[in-house]
Amino acid sequence: MLQRSIGAVVLAAGASTRLGTPKQFIPFRGRNLLARAVDTAVRAGFYPVIVVIGAYAEQIRRAVVLPPGAGWVENPRWSEGMSTSIRTGLMALVEAEPTVPAALLMVCDQPYVSASLLRRMAAAYRRTGAPIVACAYGGAWGVPALFDRTLFPELQALTGDRGAQSVIGRYLDRVVQIPFPRGAVDIDTPEDWARLRRRGICRPSGCPSP
Repeated sequence: MLQRSIGAVVLAAGASTRLGTPKQFIPFRGRNLLARAVDTAVRAGFYPVIVVIGAYAEQIRRAVVLPPGAGWVENPRWSEGMSTSIRTGLMALVEAEPTVPAALLMVCDQPYVSASLLRRMAAAYRRTGAPIVACAYGGAWGVPALFDRTLFPELQALTGDRGAQSVIGRYLDRVVQIPFPRGAVDIDTPEDWARLRRRGICRPSGCPSP
């Protein structure tokens, strides 16, 4: 019996207010963060990959060419918080693939997420049947995180700026943890961006100032 593909939702609707410039466009190893995140999910074998956009939607559509297997969905309520993007993404995922068994939630500003990490998560889900497979870093659990479809109603019931961590917290005794120390690296502030630039990740000519 063929295994059904696990879907993915890439959350990229925010306005990057703390950073002061759209984080989706930050260059990282030759590509912007959003394009890299989407390609990583596709290369890891997730299907379909739903990319949730909101702020800067038109600019993003013009700047990022989605690979086969990925599609856009726009969240008109993005300013009301992360929960609205999770709901929008899951609704689009189920509409595109009604029998999808699980969904990976990921963001676009964790530059060290790799296809091998995402494959390990999918393999752990299939091997264990756990309702949640979450990355462990910084003494906590977070995204990327994979949720069985039985938890979709709880994810869709989130409100405001609450993300998936609150759902993970309800099932800690059943969560499969995937160590991912570099998951603590994300790009939220100009200081975060400056640290990446100091490491030589992008050339000065390719790194617009925050």
